Amino acid sequence: MIGQQLVEAAGFQAHNGHRRAGIRGLDTLGWSSEDEMARTIGSHGPTTMEAIRKAGLRLIFQHGYEAMSLRQLAAEVGIQPGSLYNHISTKQELLSELIRDHINDLLRELELALRDKQGPVERLRAFVAFHVSYHMNRKREVFIANSELRSLDPHNYEAVVALRGSYERRLADILSDGVAQGVFDVDDIQVATFAIIALLTGLCSWYRPGGRLTKDAIIAAHEKLVLSGVMPRDAEAVRASGGRAAPHSG
Repeated sequence: MIGQQLVEAAGFQAHNGHRRAGIRGLDTLGWSSEDEMARTIGSHGPTTMEAIRKAGLRLIFQHGYEAMSLRQLAAEVGIQPGSLYNHISTKQELLSELIRDHINDLLRELELALRDKQGPVERLRAFVAFHVSYHMNRKREVFIANSELRSLDPHNYEAVVALRGSYERRLADILSDGVAQGVFDVDDIQVATFAIIALLTGLCSWYRPGGRLTKDAIIAAHEKLVLSGVMPRDAEAVRASGGRAAPHSG
């Protein structure tokens, strides 16, 4: 399955045992207003469920899925442990929903980012800019979706892999269109898809807000890396022609 291959072969899943190692930017995330909302005491219904989700996201990010207990989660939200079962049936259900919602948000926002973009080059630029920006702004969700994929039971794992496959296909379609139009020179669409996503997602291991480069500079650097990897040798002619392959003479 494409999604599973990407998880295992292209670097989507974090290496075992590196929950904190080499990802110092993640450790710098402080408390936010959303974290405070997660500590709402005595709330009911949708408000409590939202607080459970926010607290669960933070606790899994900080301690890992296996280490987080439902008693700990209830204490963070400010409710009795038994009251959790009015909102979630198991810890597995919470993890599955957090990861699925993250990927569904990713798909939904990607569609908005690609709307009205014309031609493979413009669409690839938009994909890169979106992916990099999203992963800089949603580090907790991204980290959990990558590192805790192994904690999902088989049914939830397959569902998440299918969602990831939908995201991969958006990029694969852009690359395929570019090859068909002579804009891109890609020998293997699947390999290129895996490699590009792994490259773009890799920034989560080193990006830190307030660092040497601005977000725009980081996005531009990734756009250049990706485009240089798929453009044919006459890339300058392609760019000059507005994203269409230059006609061959003779």
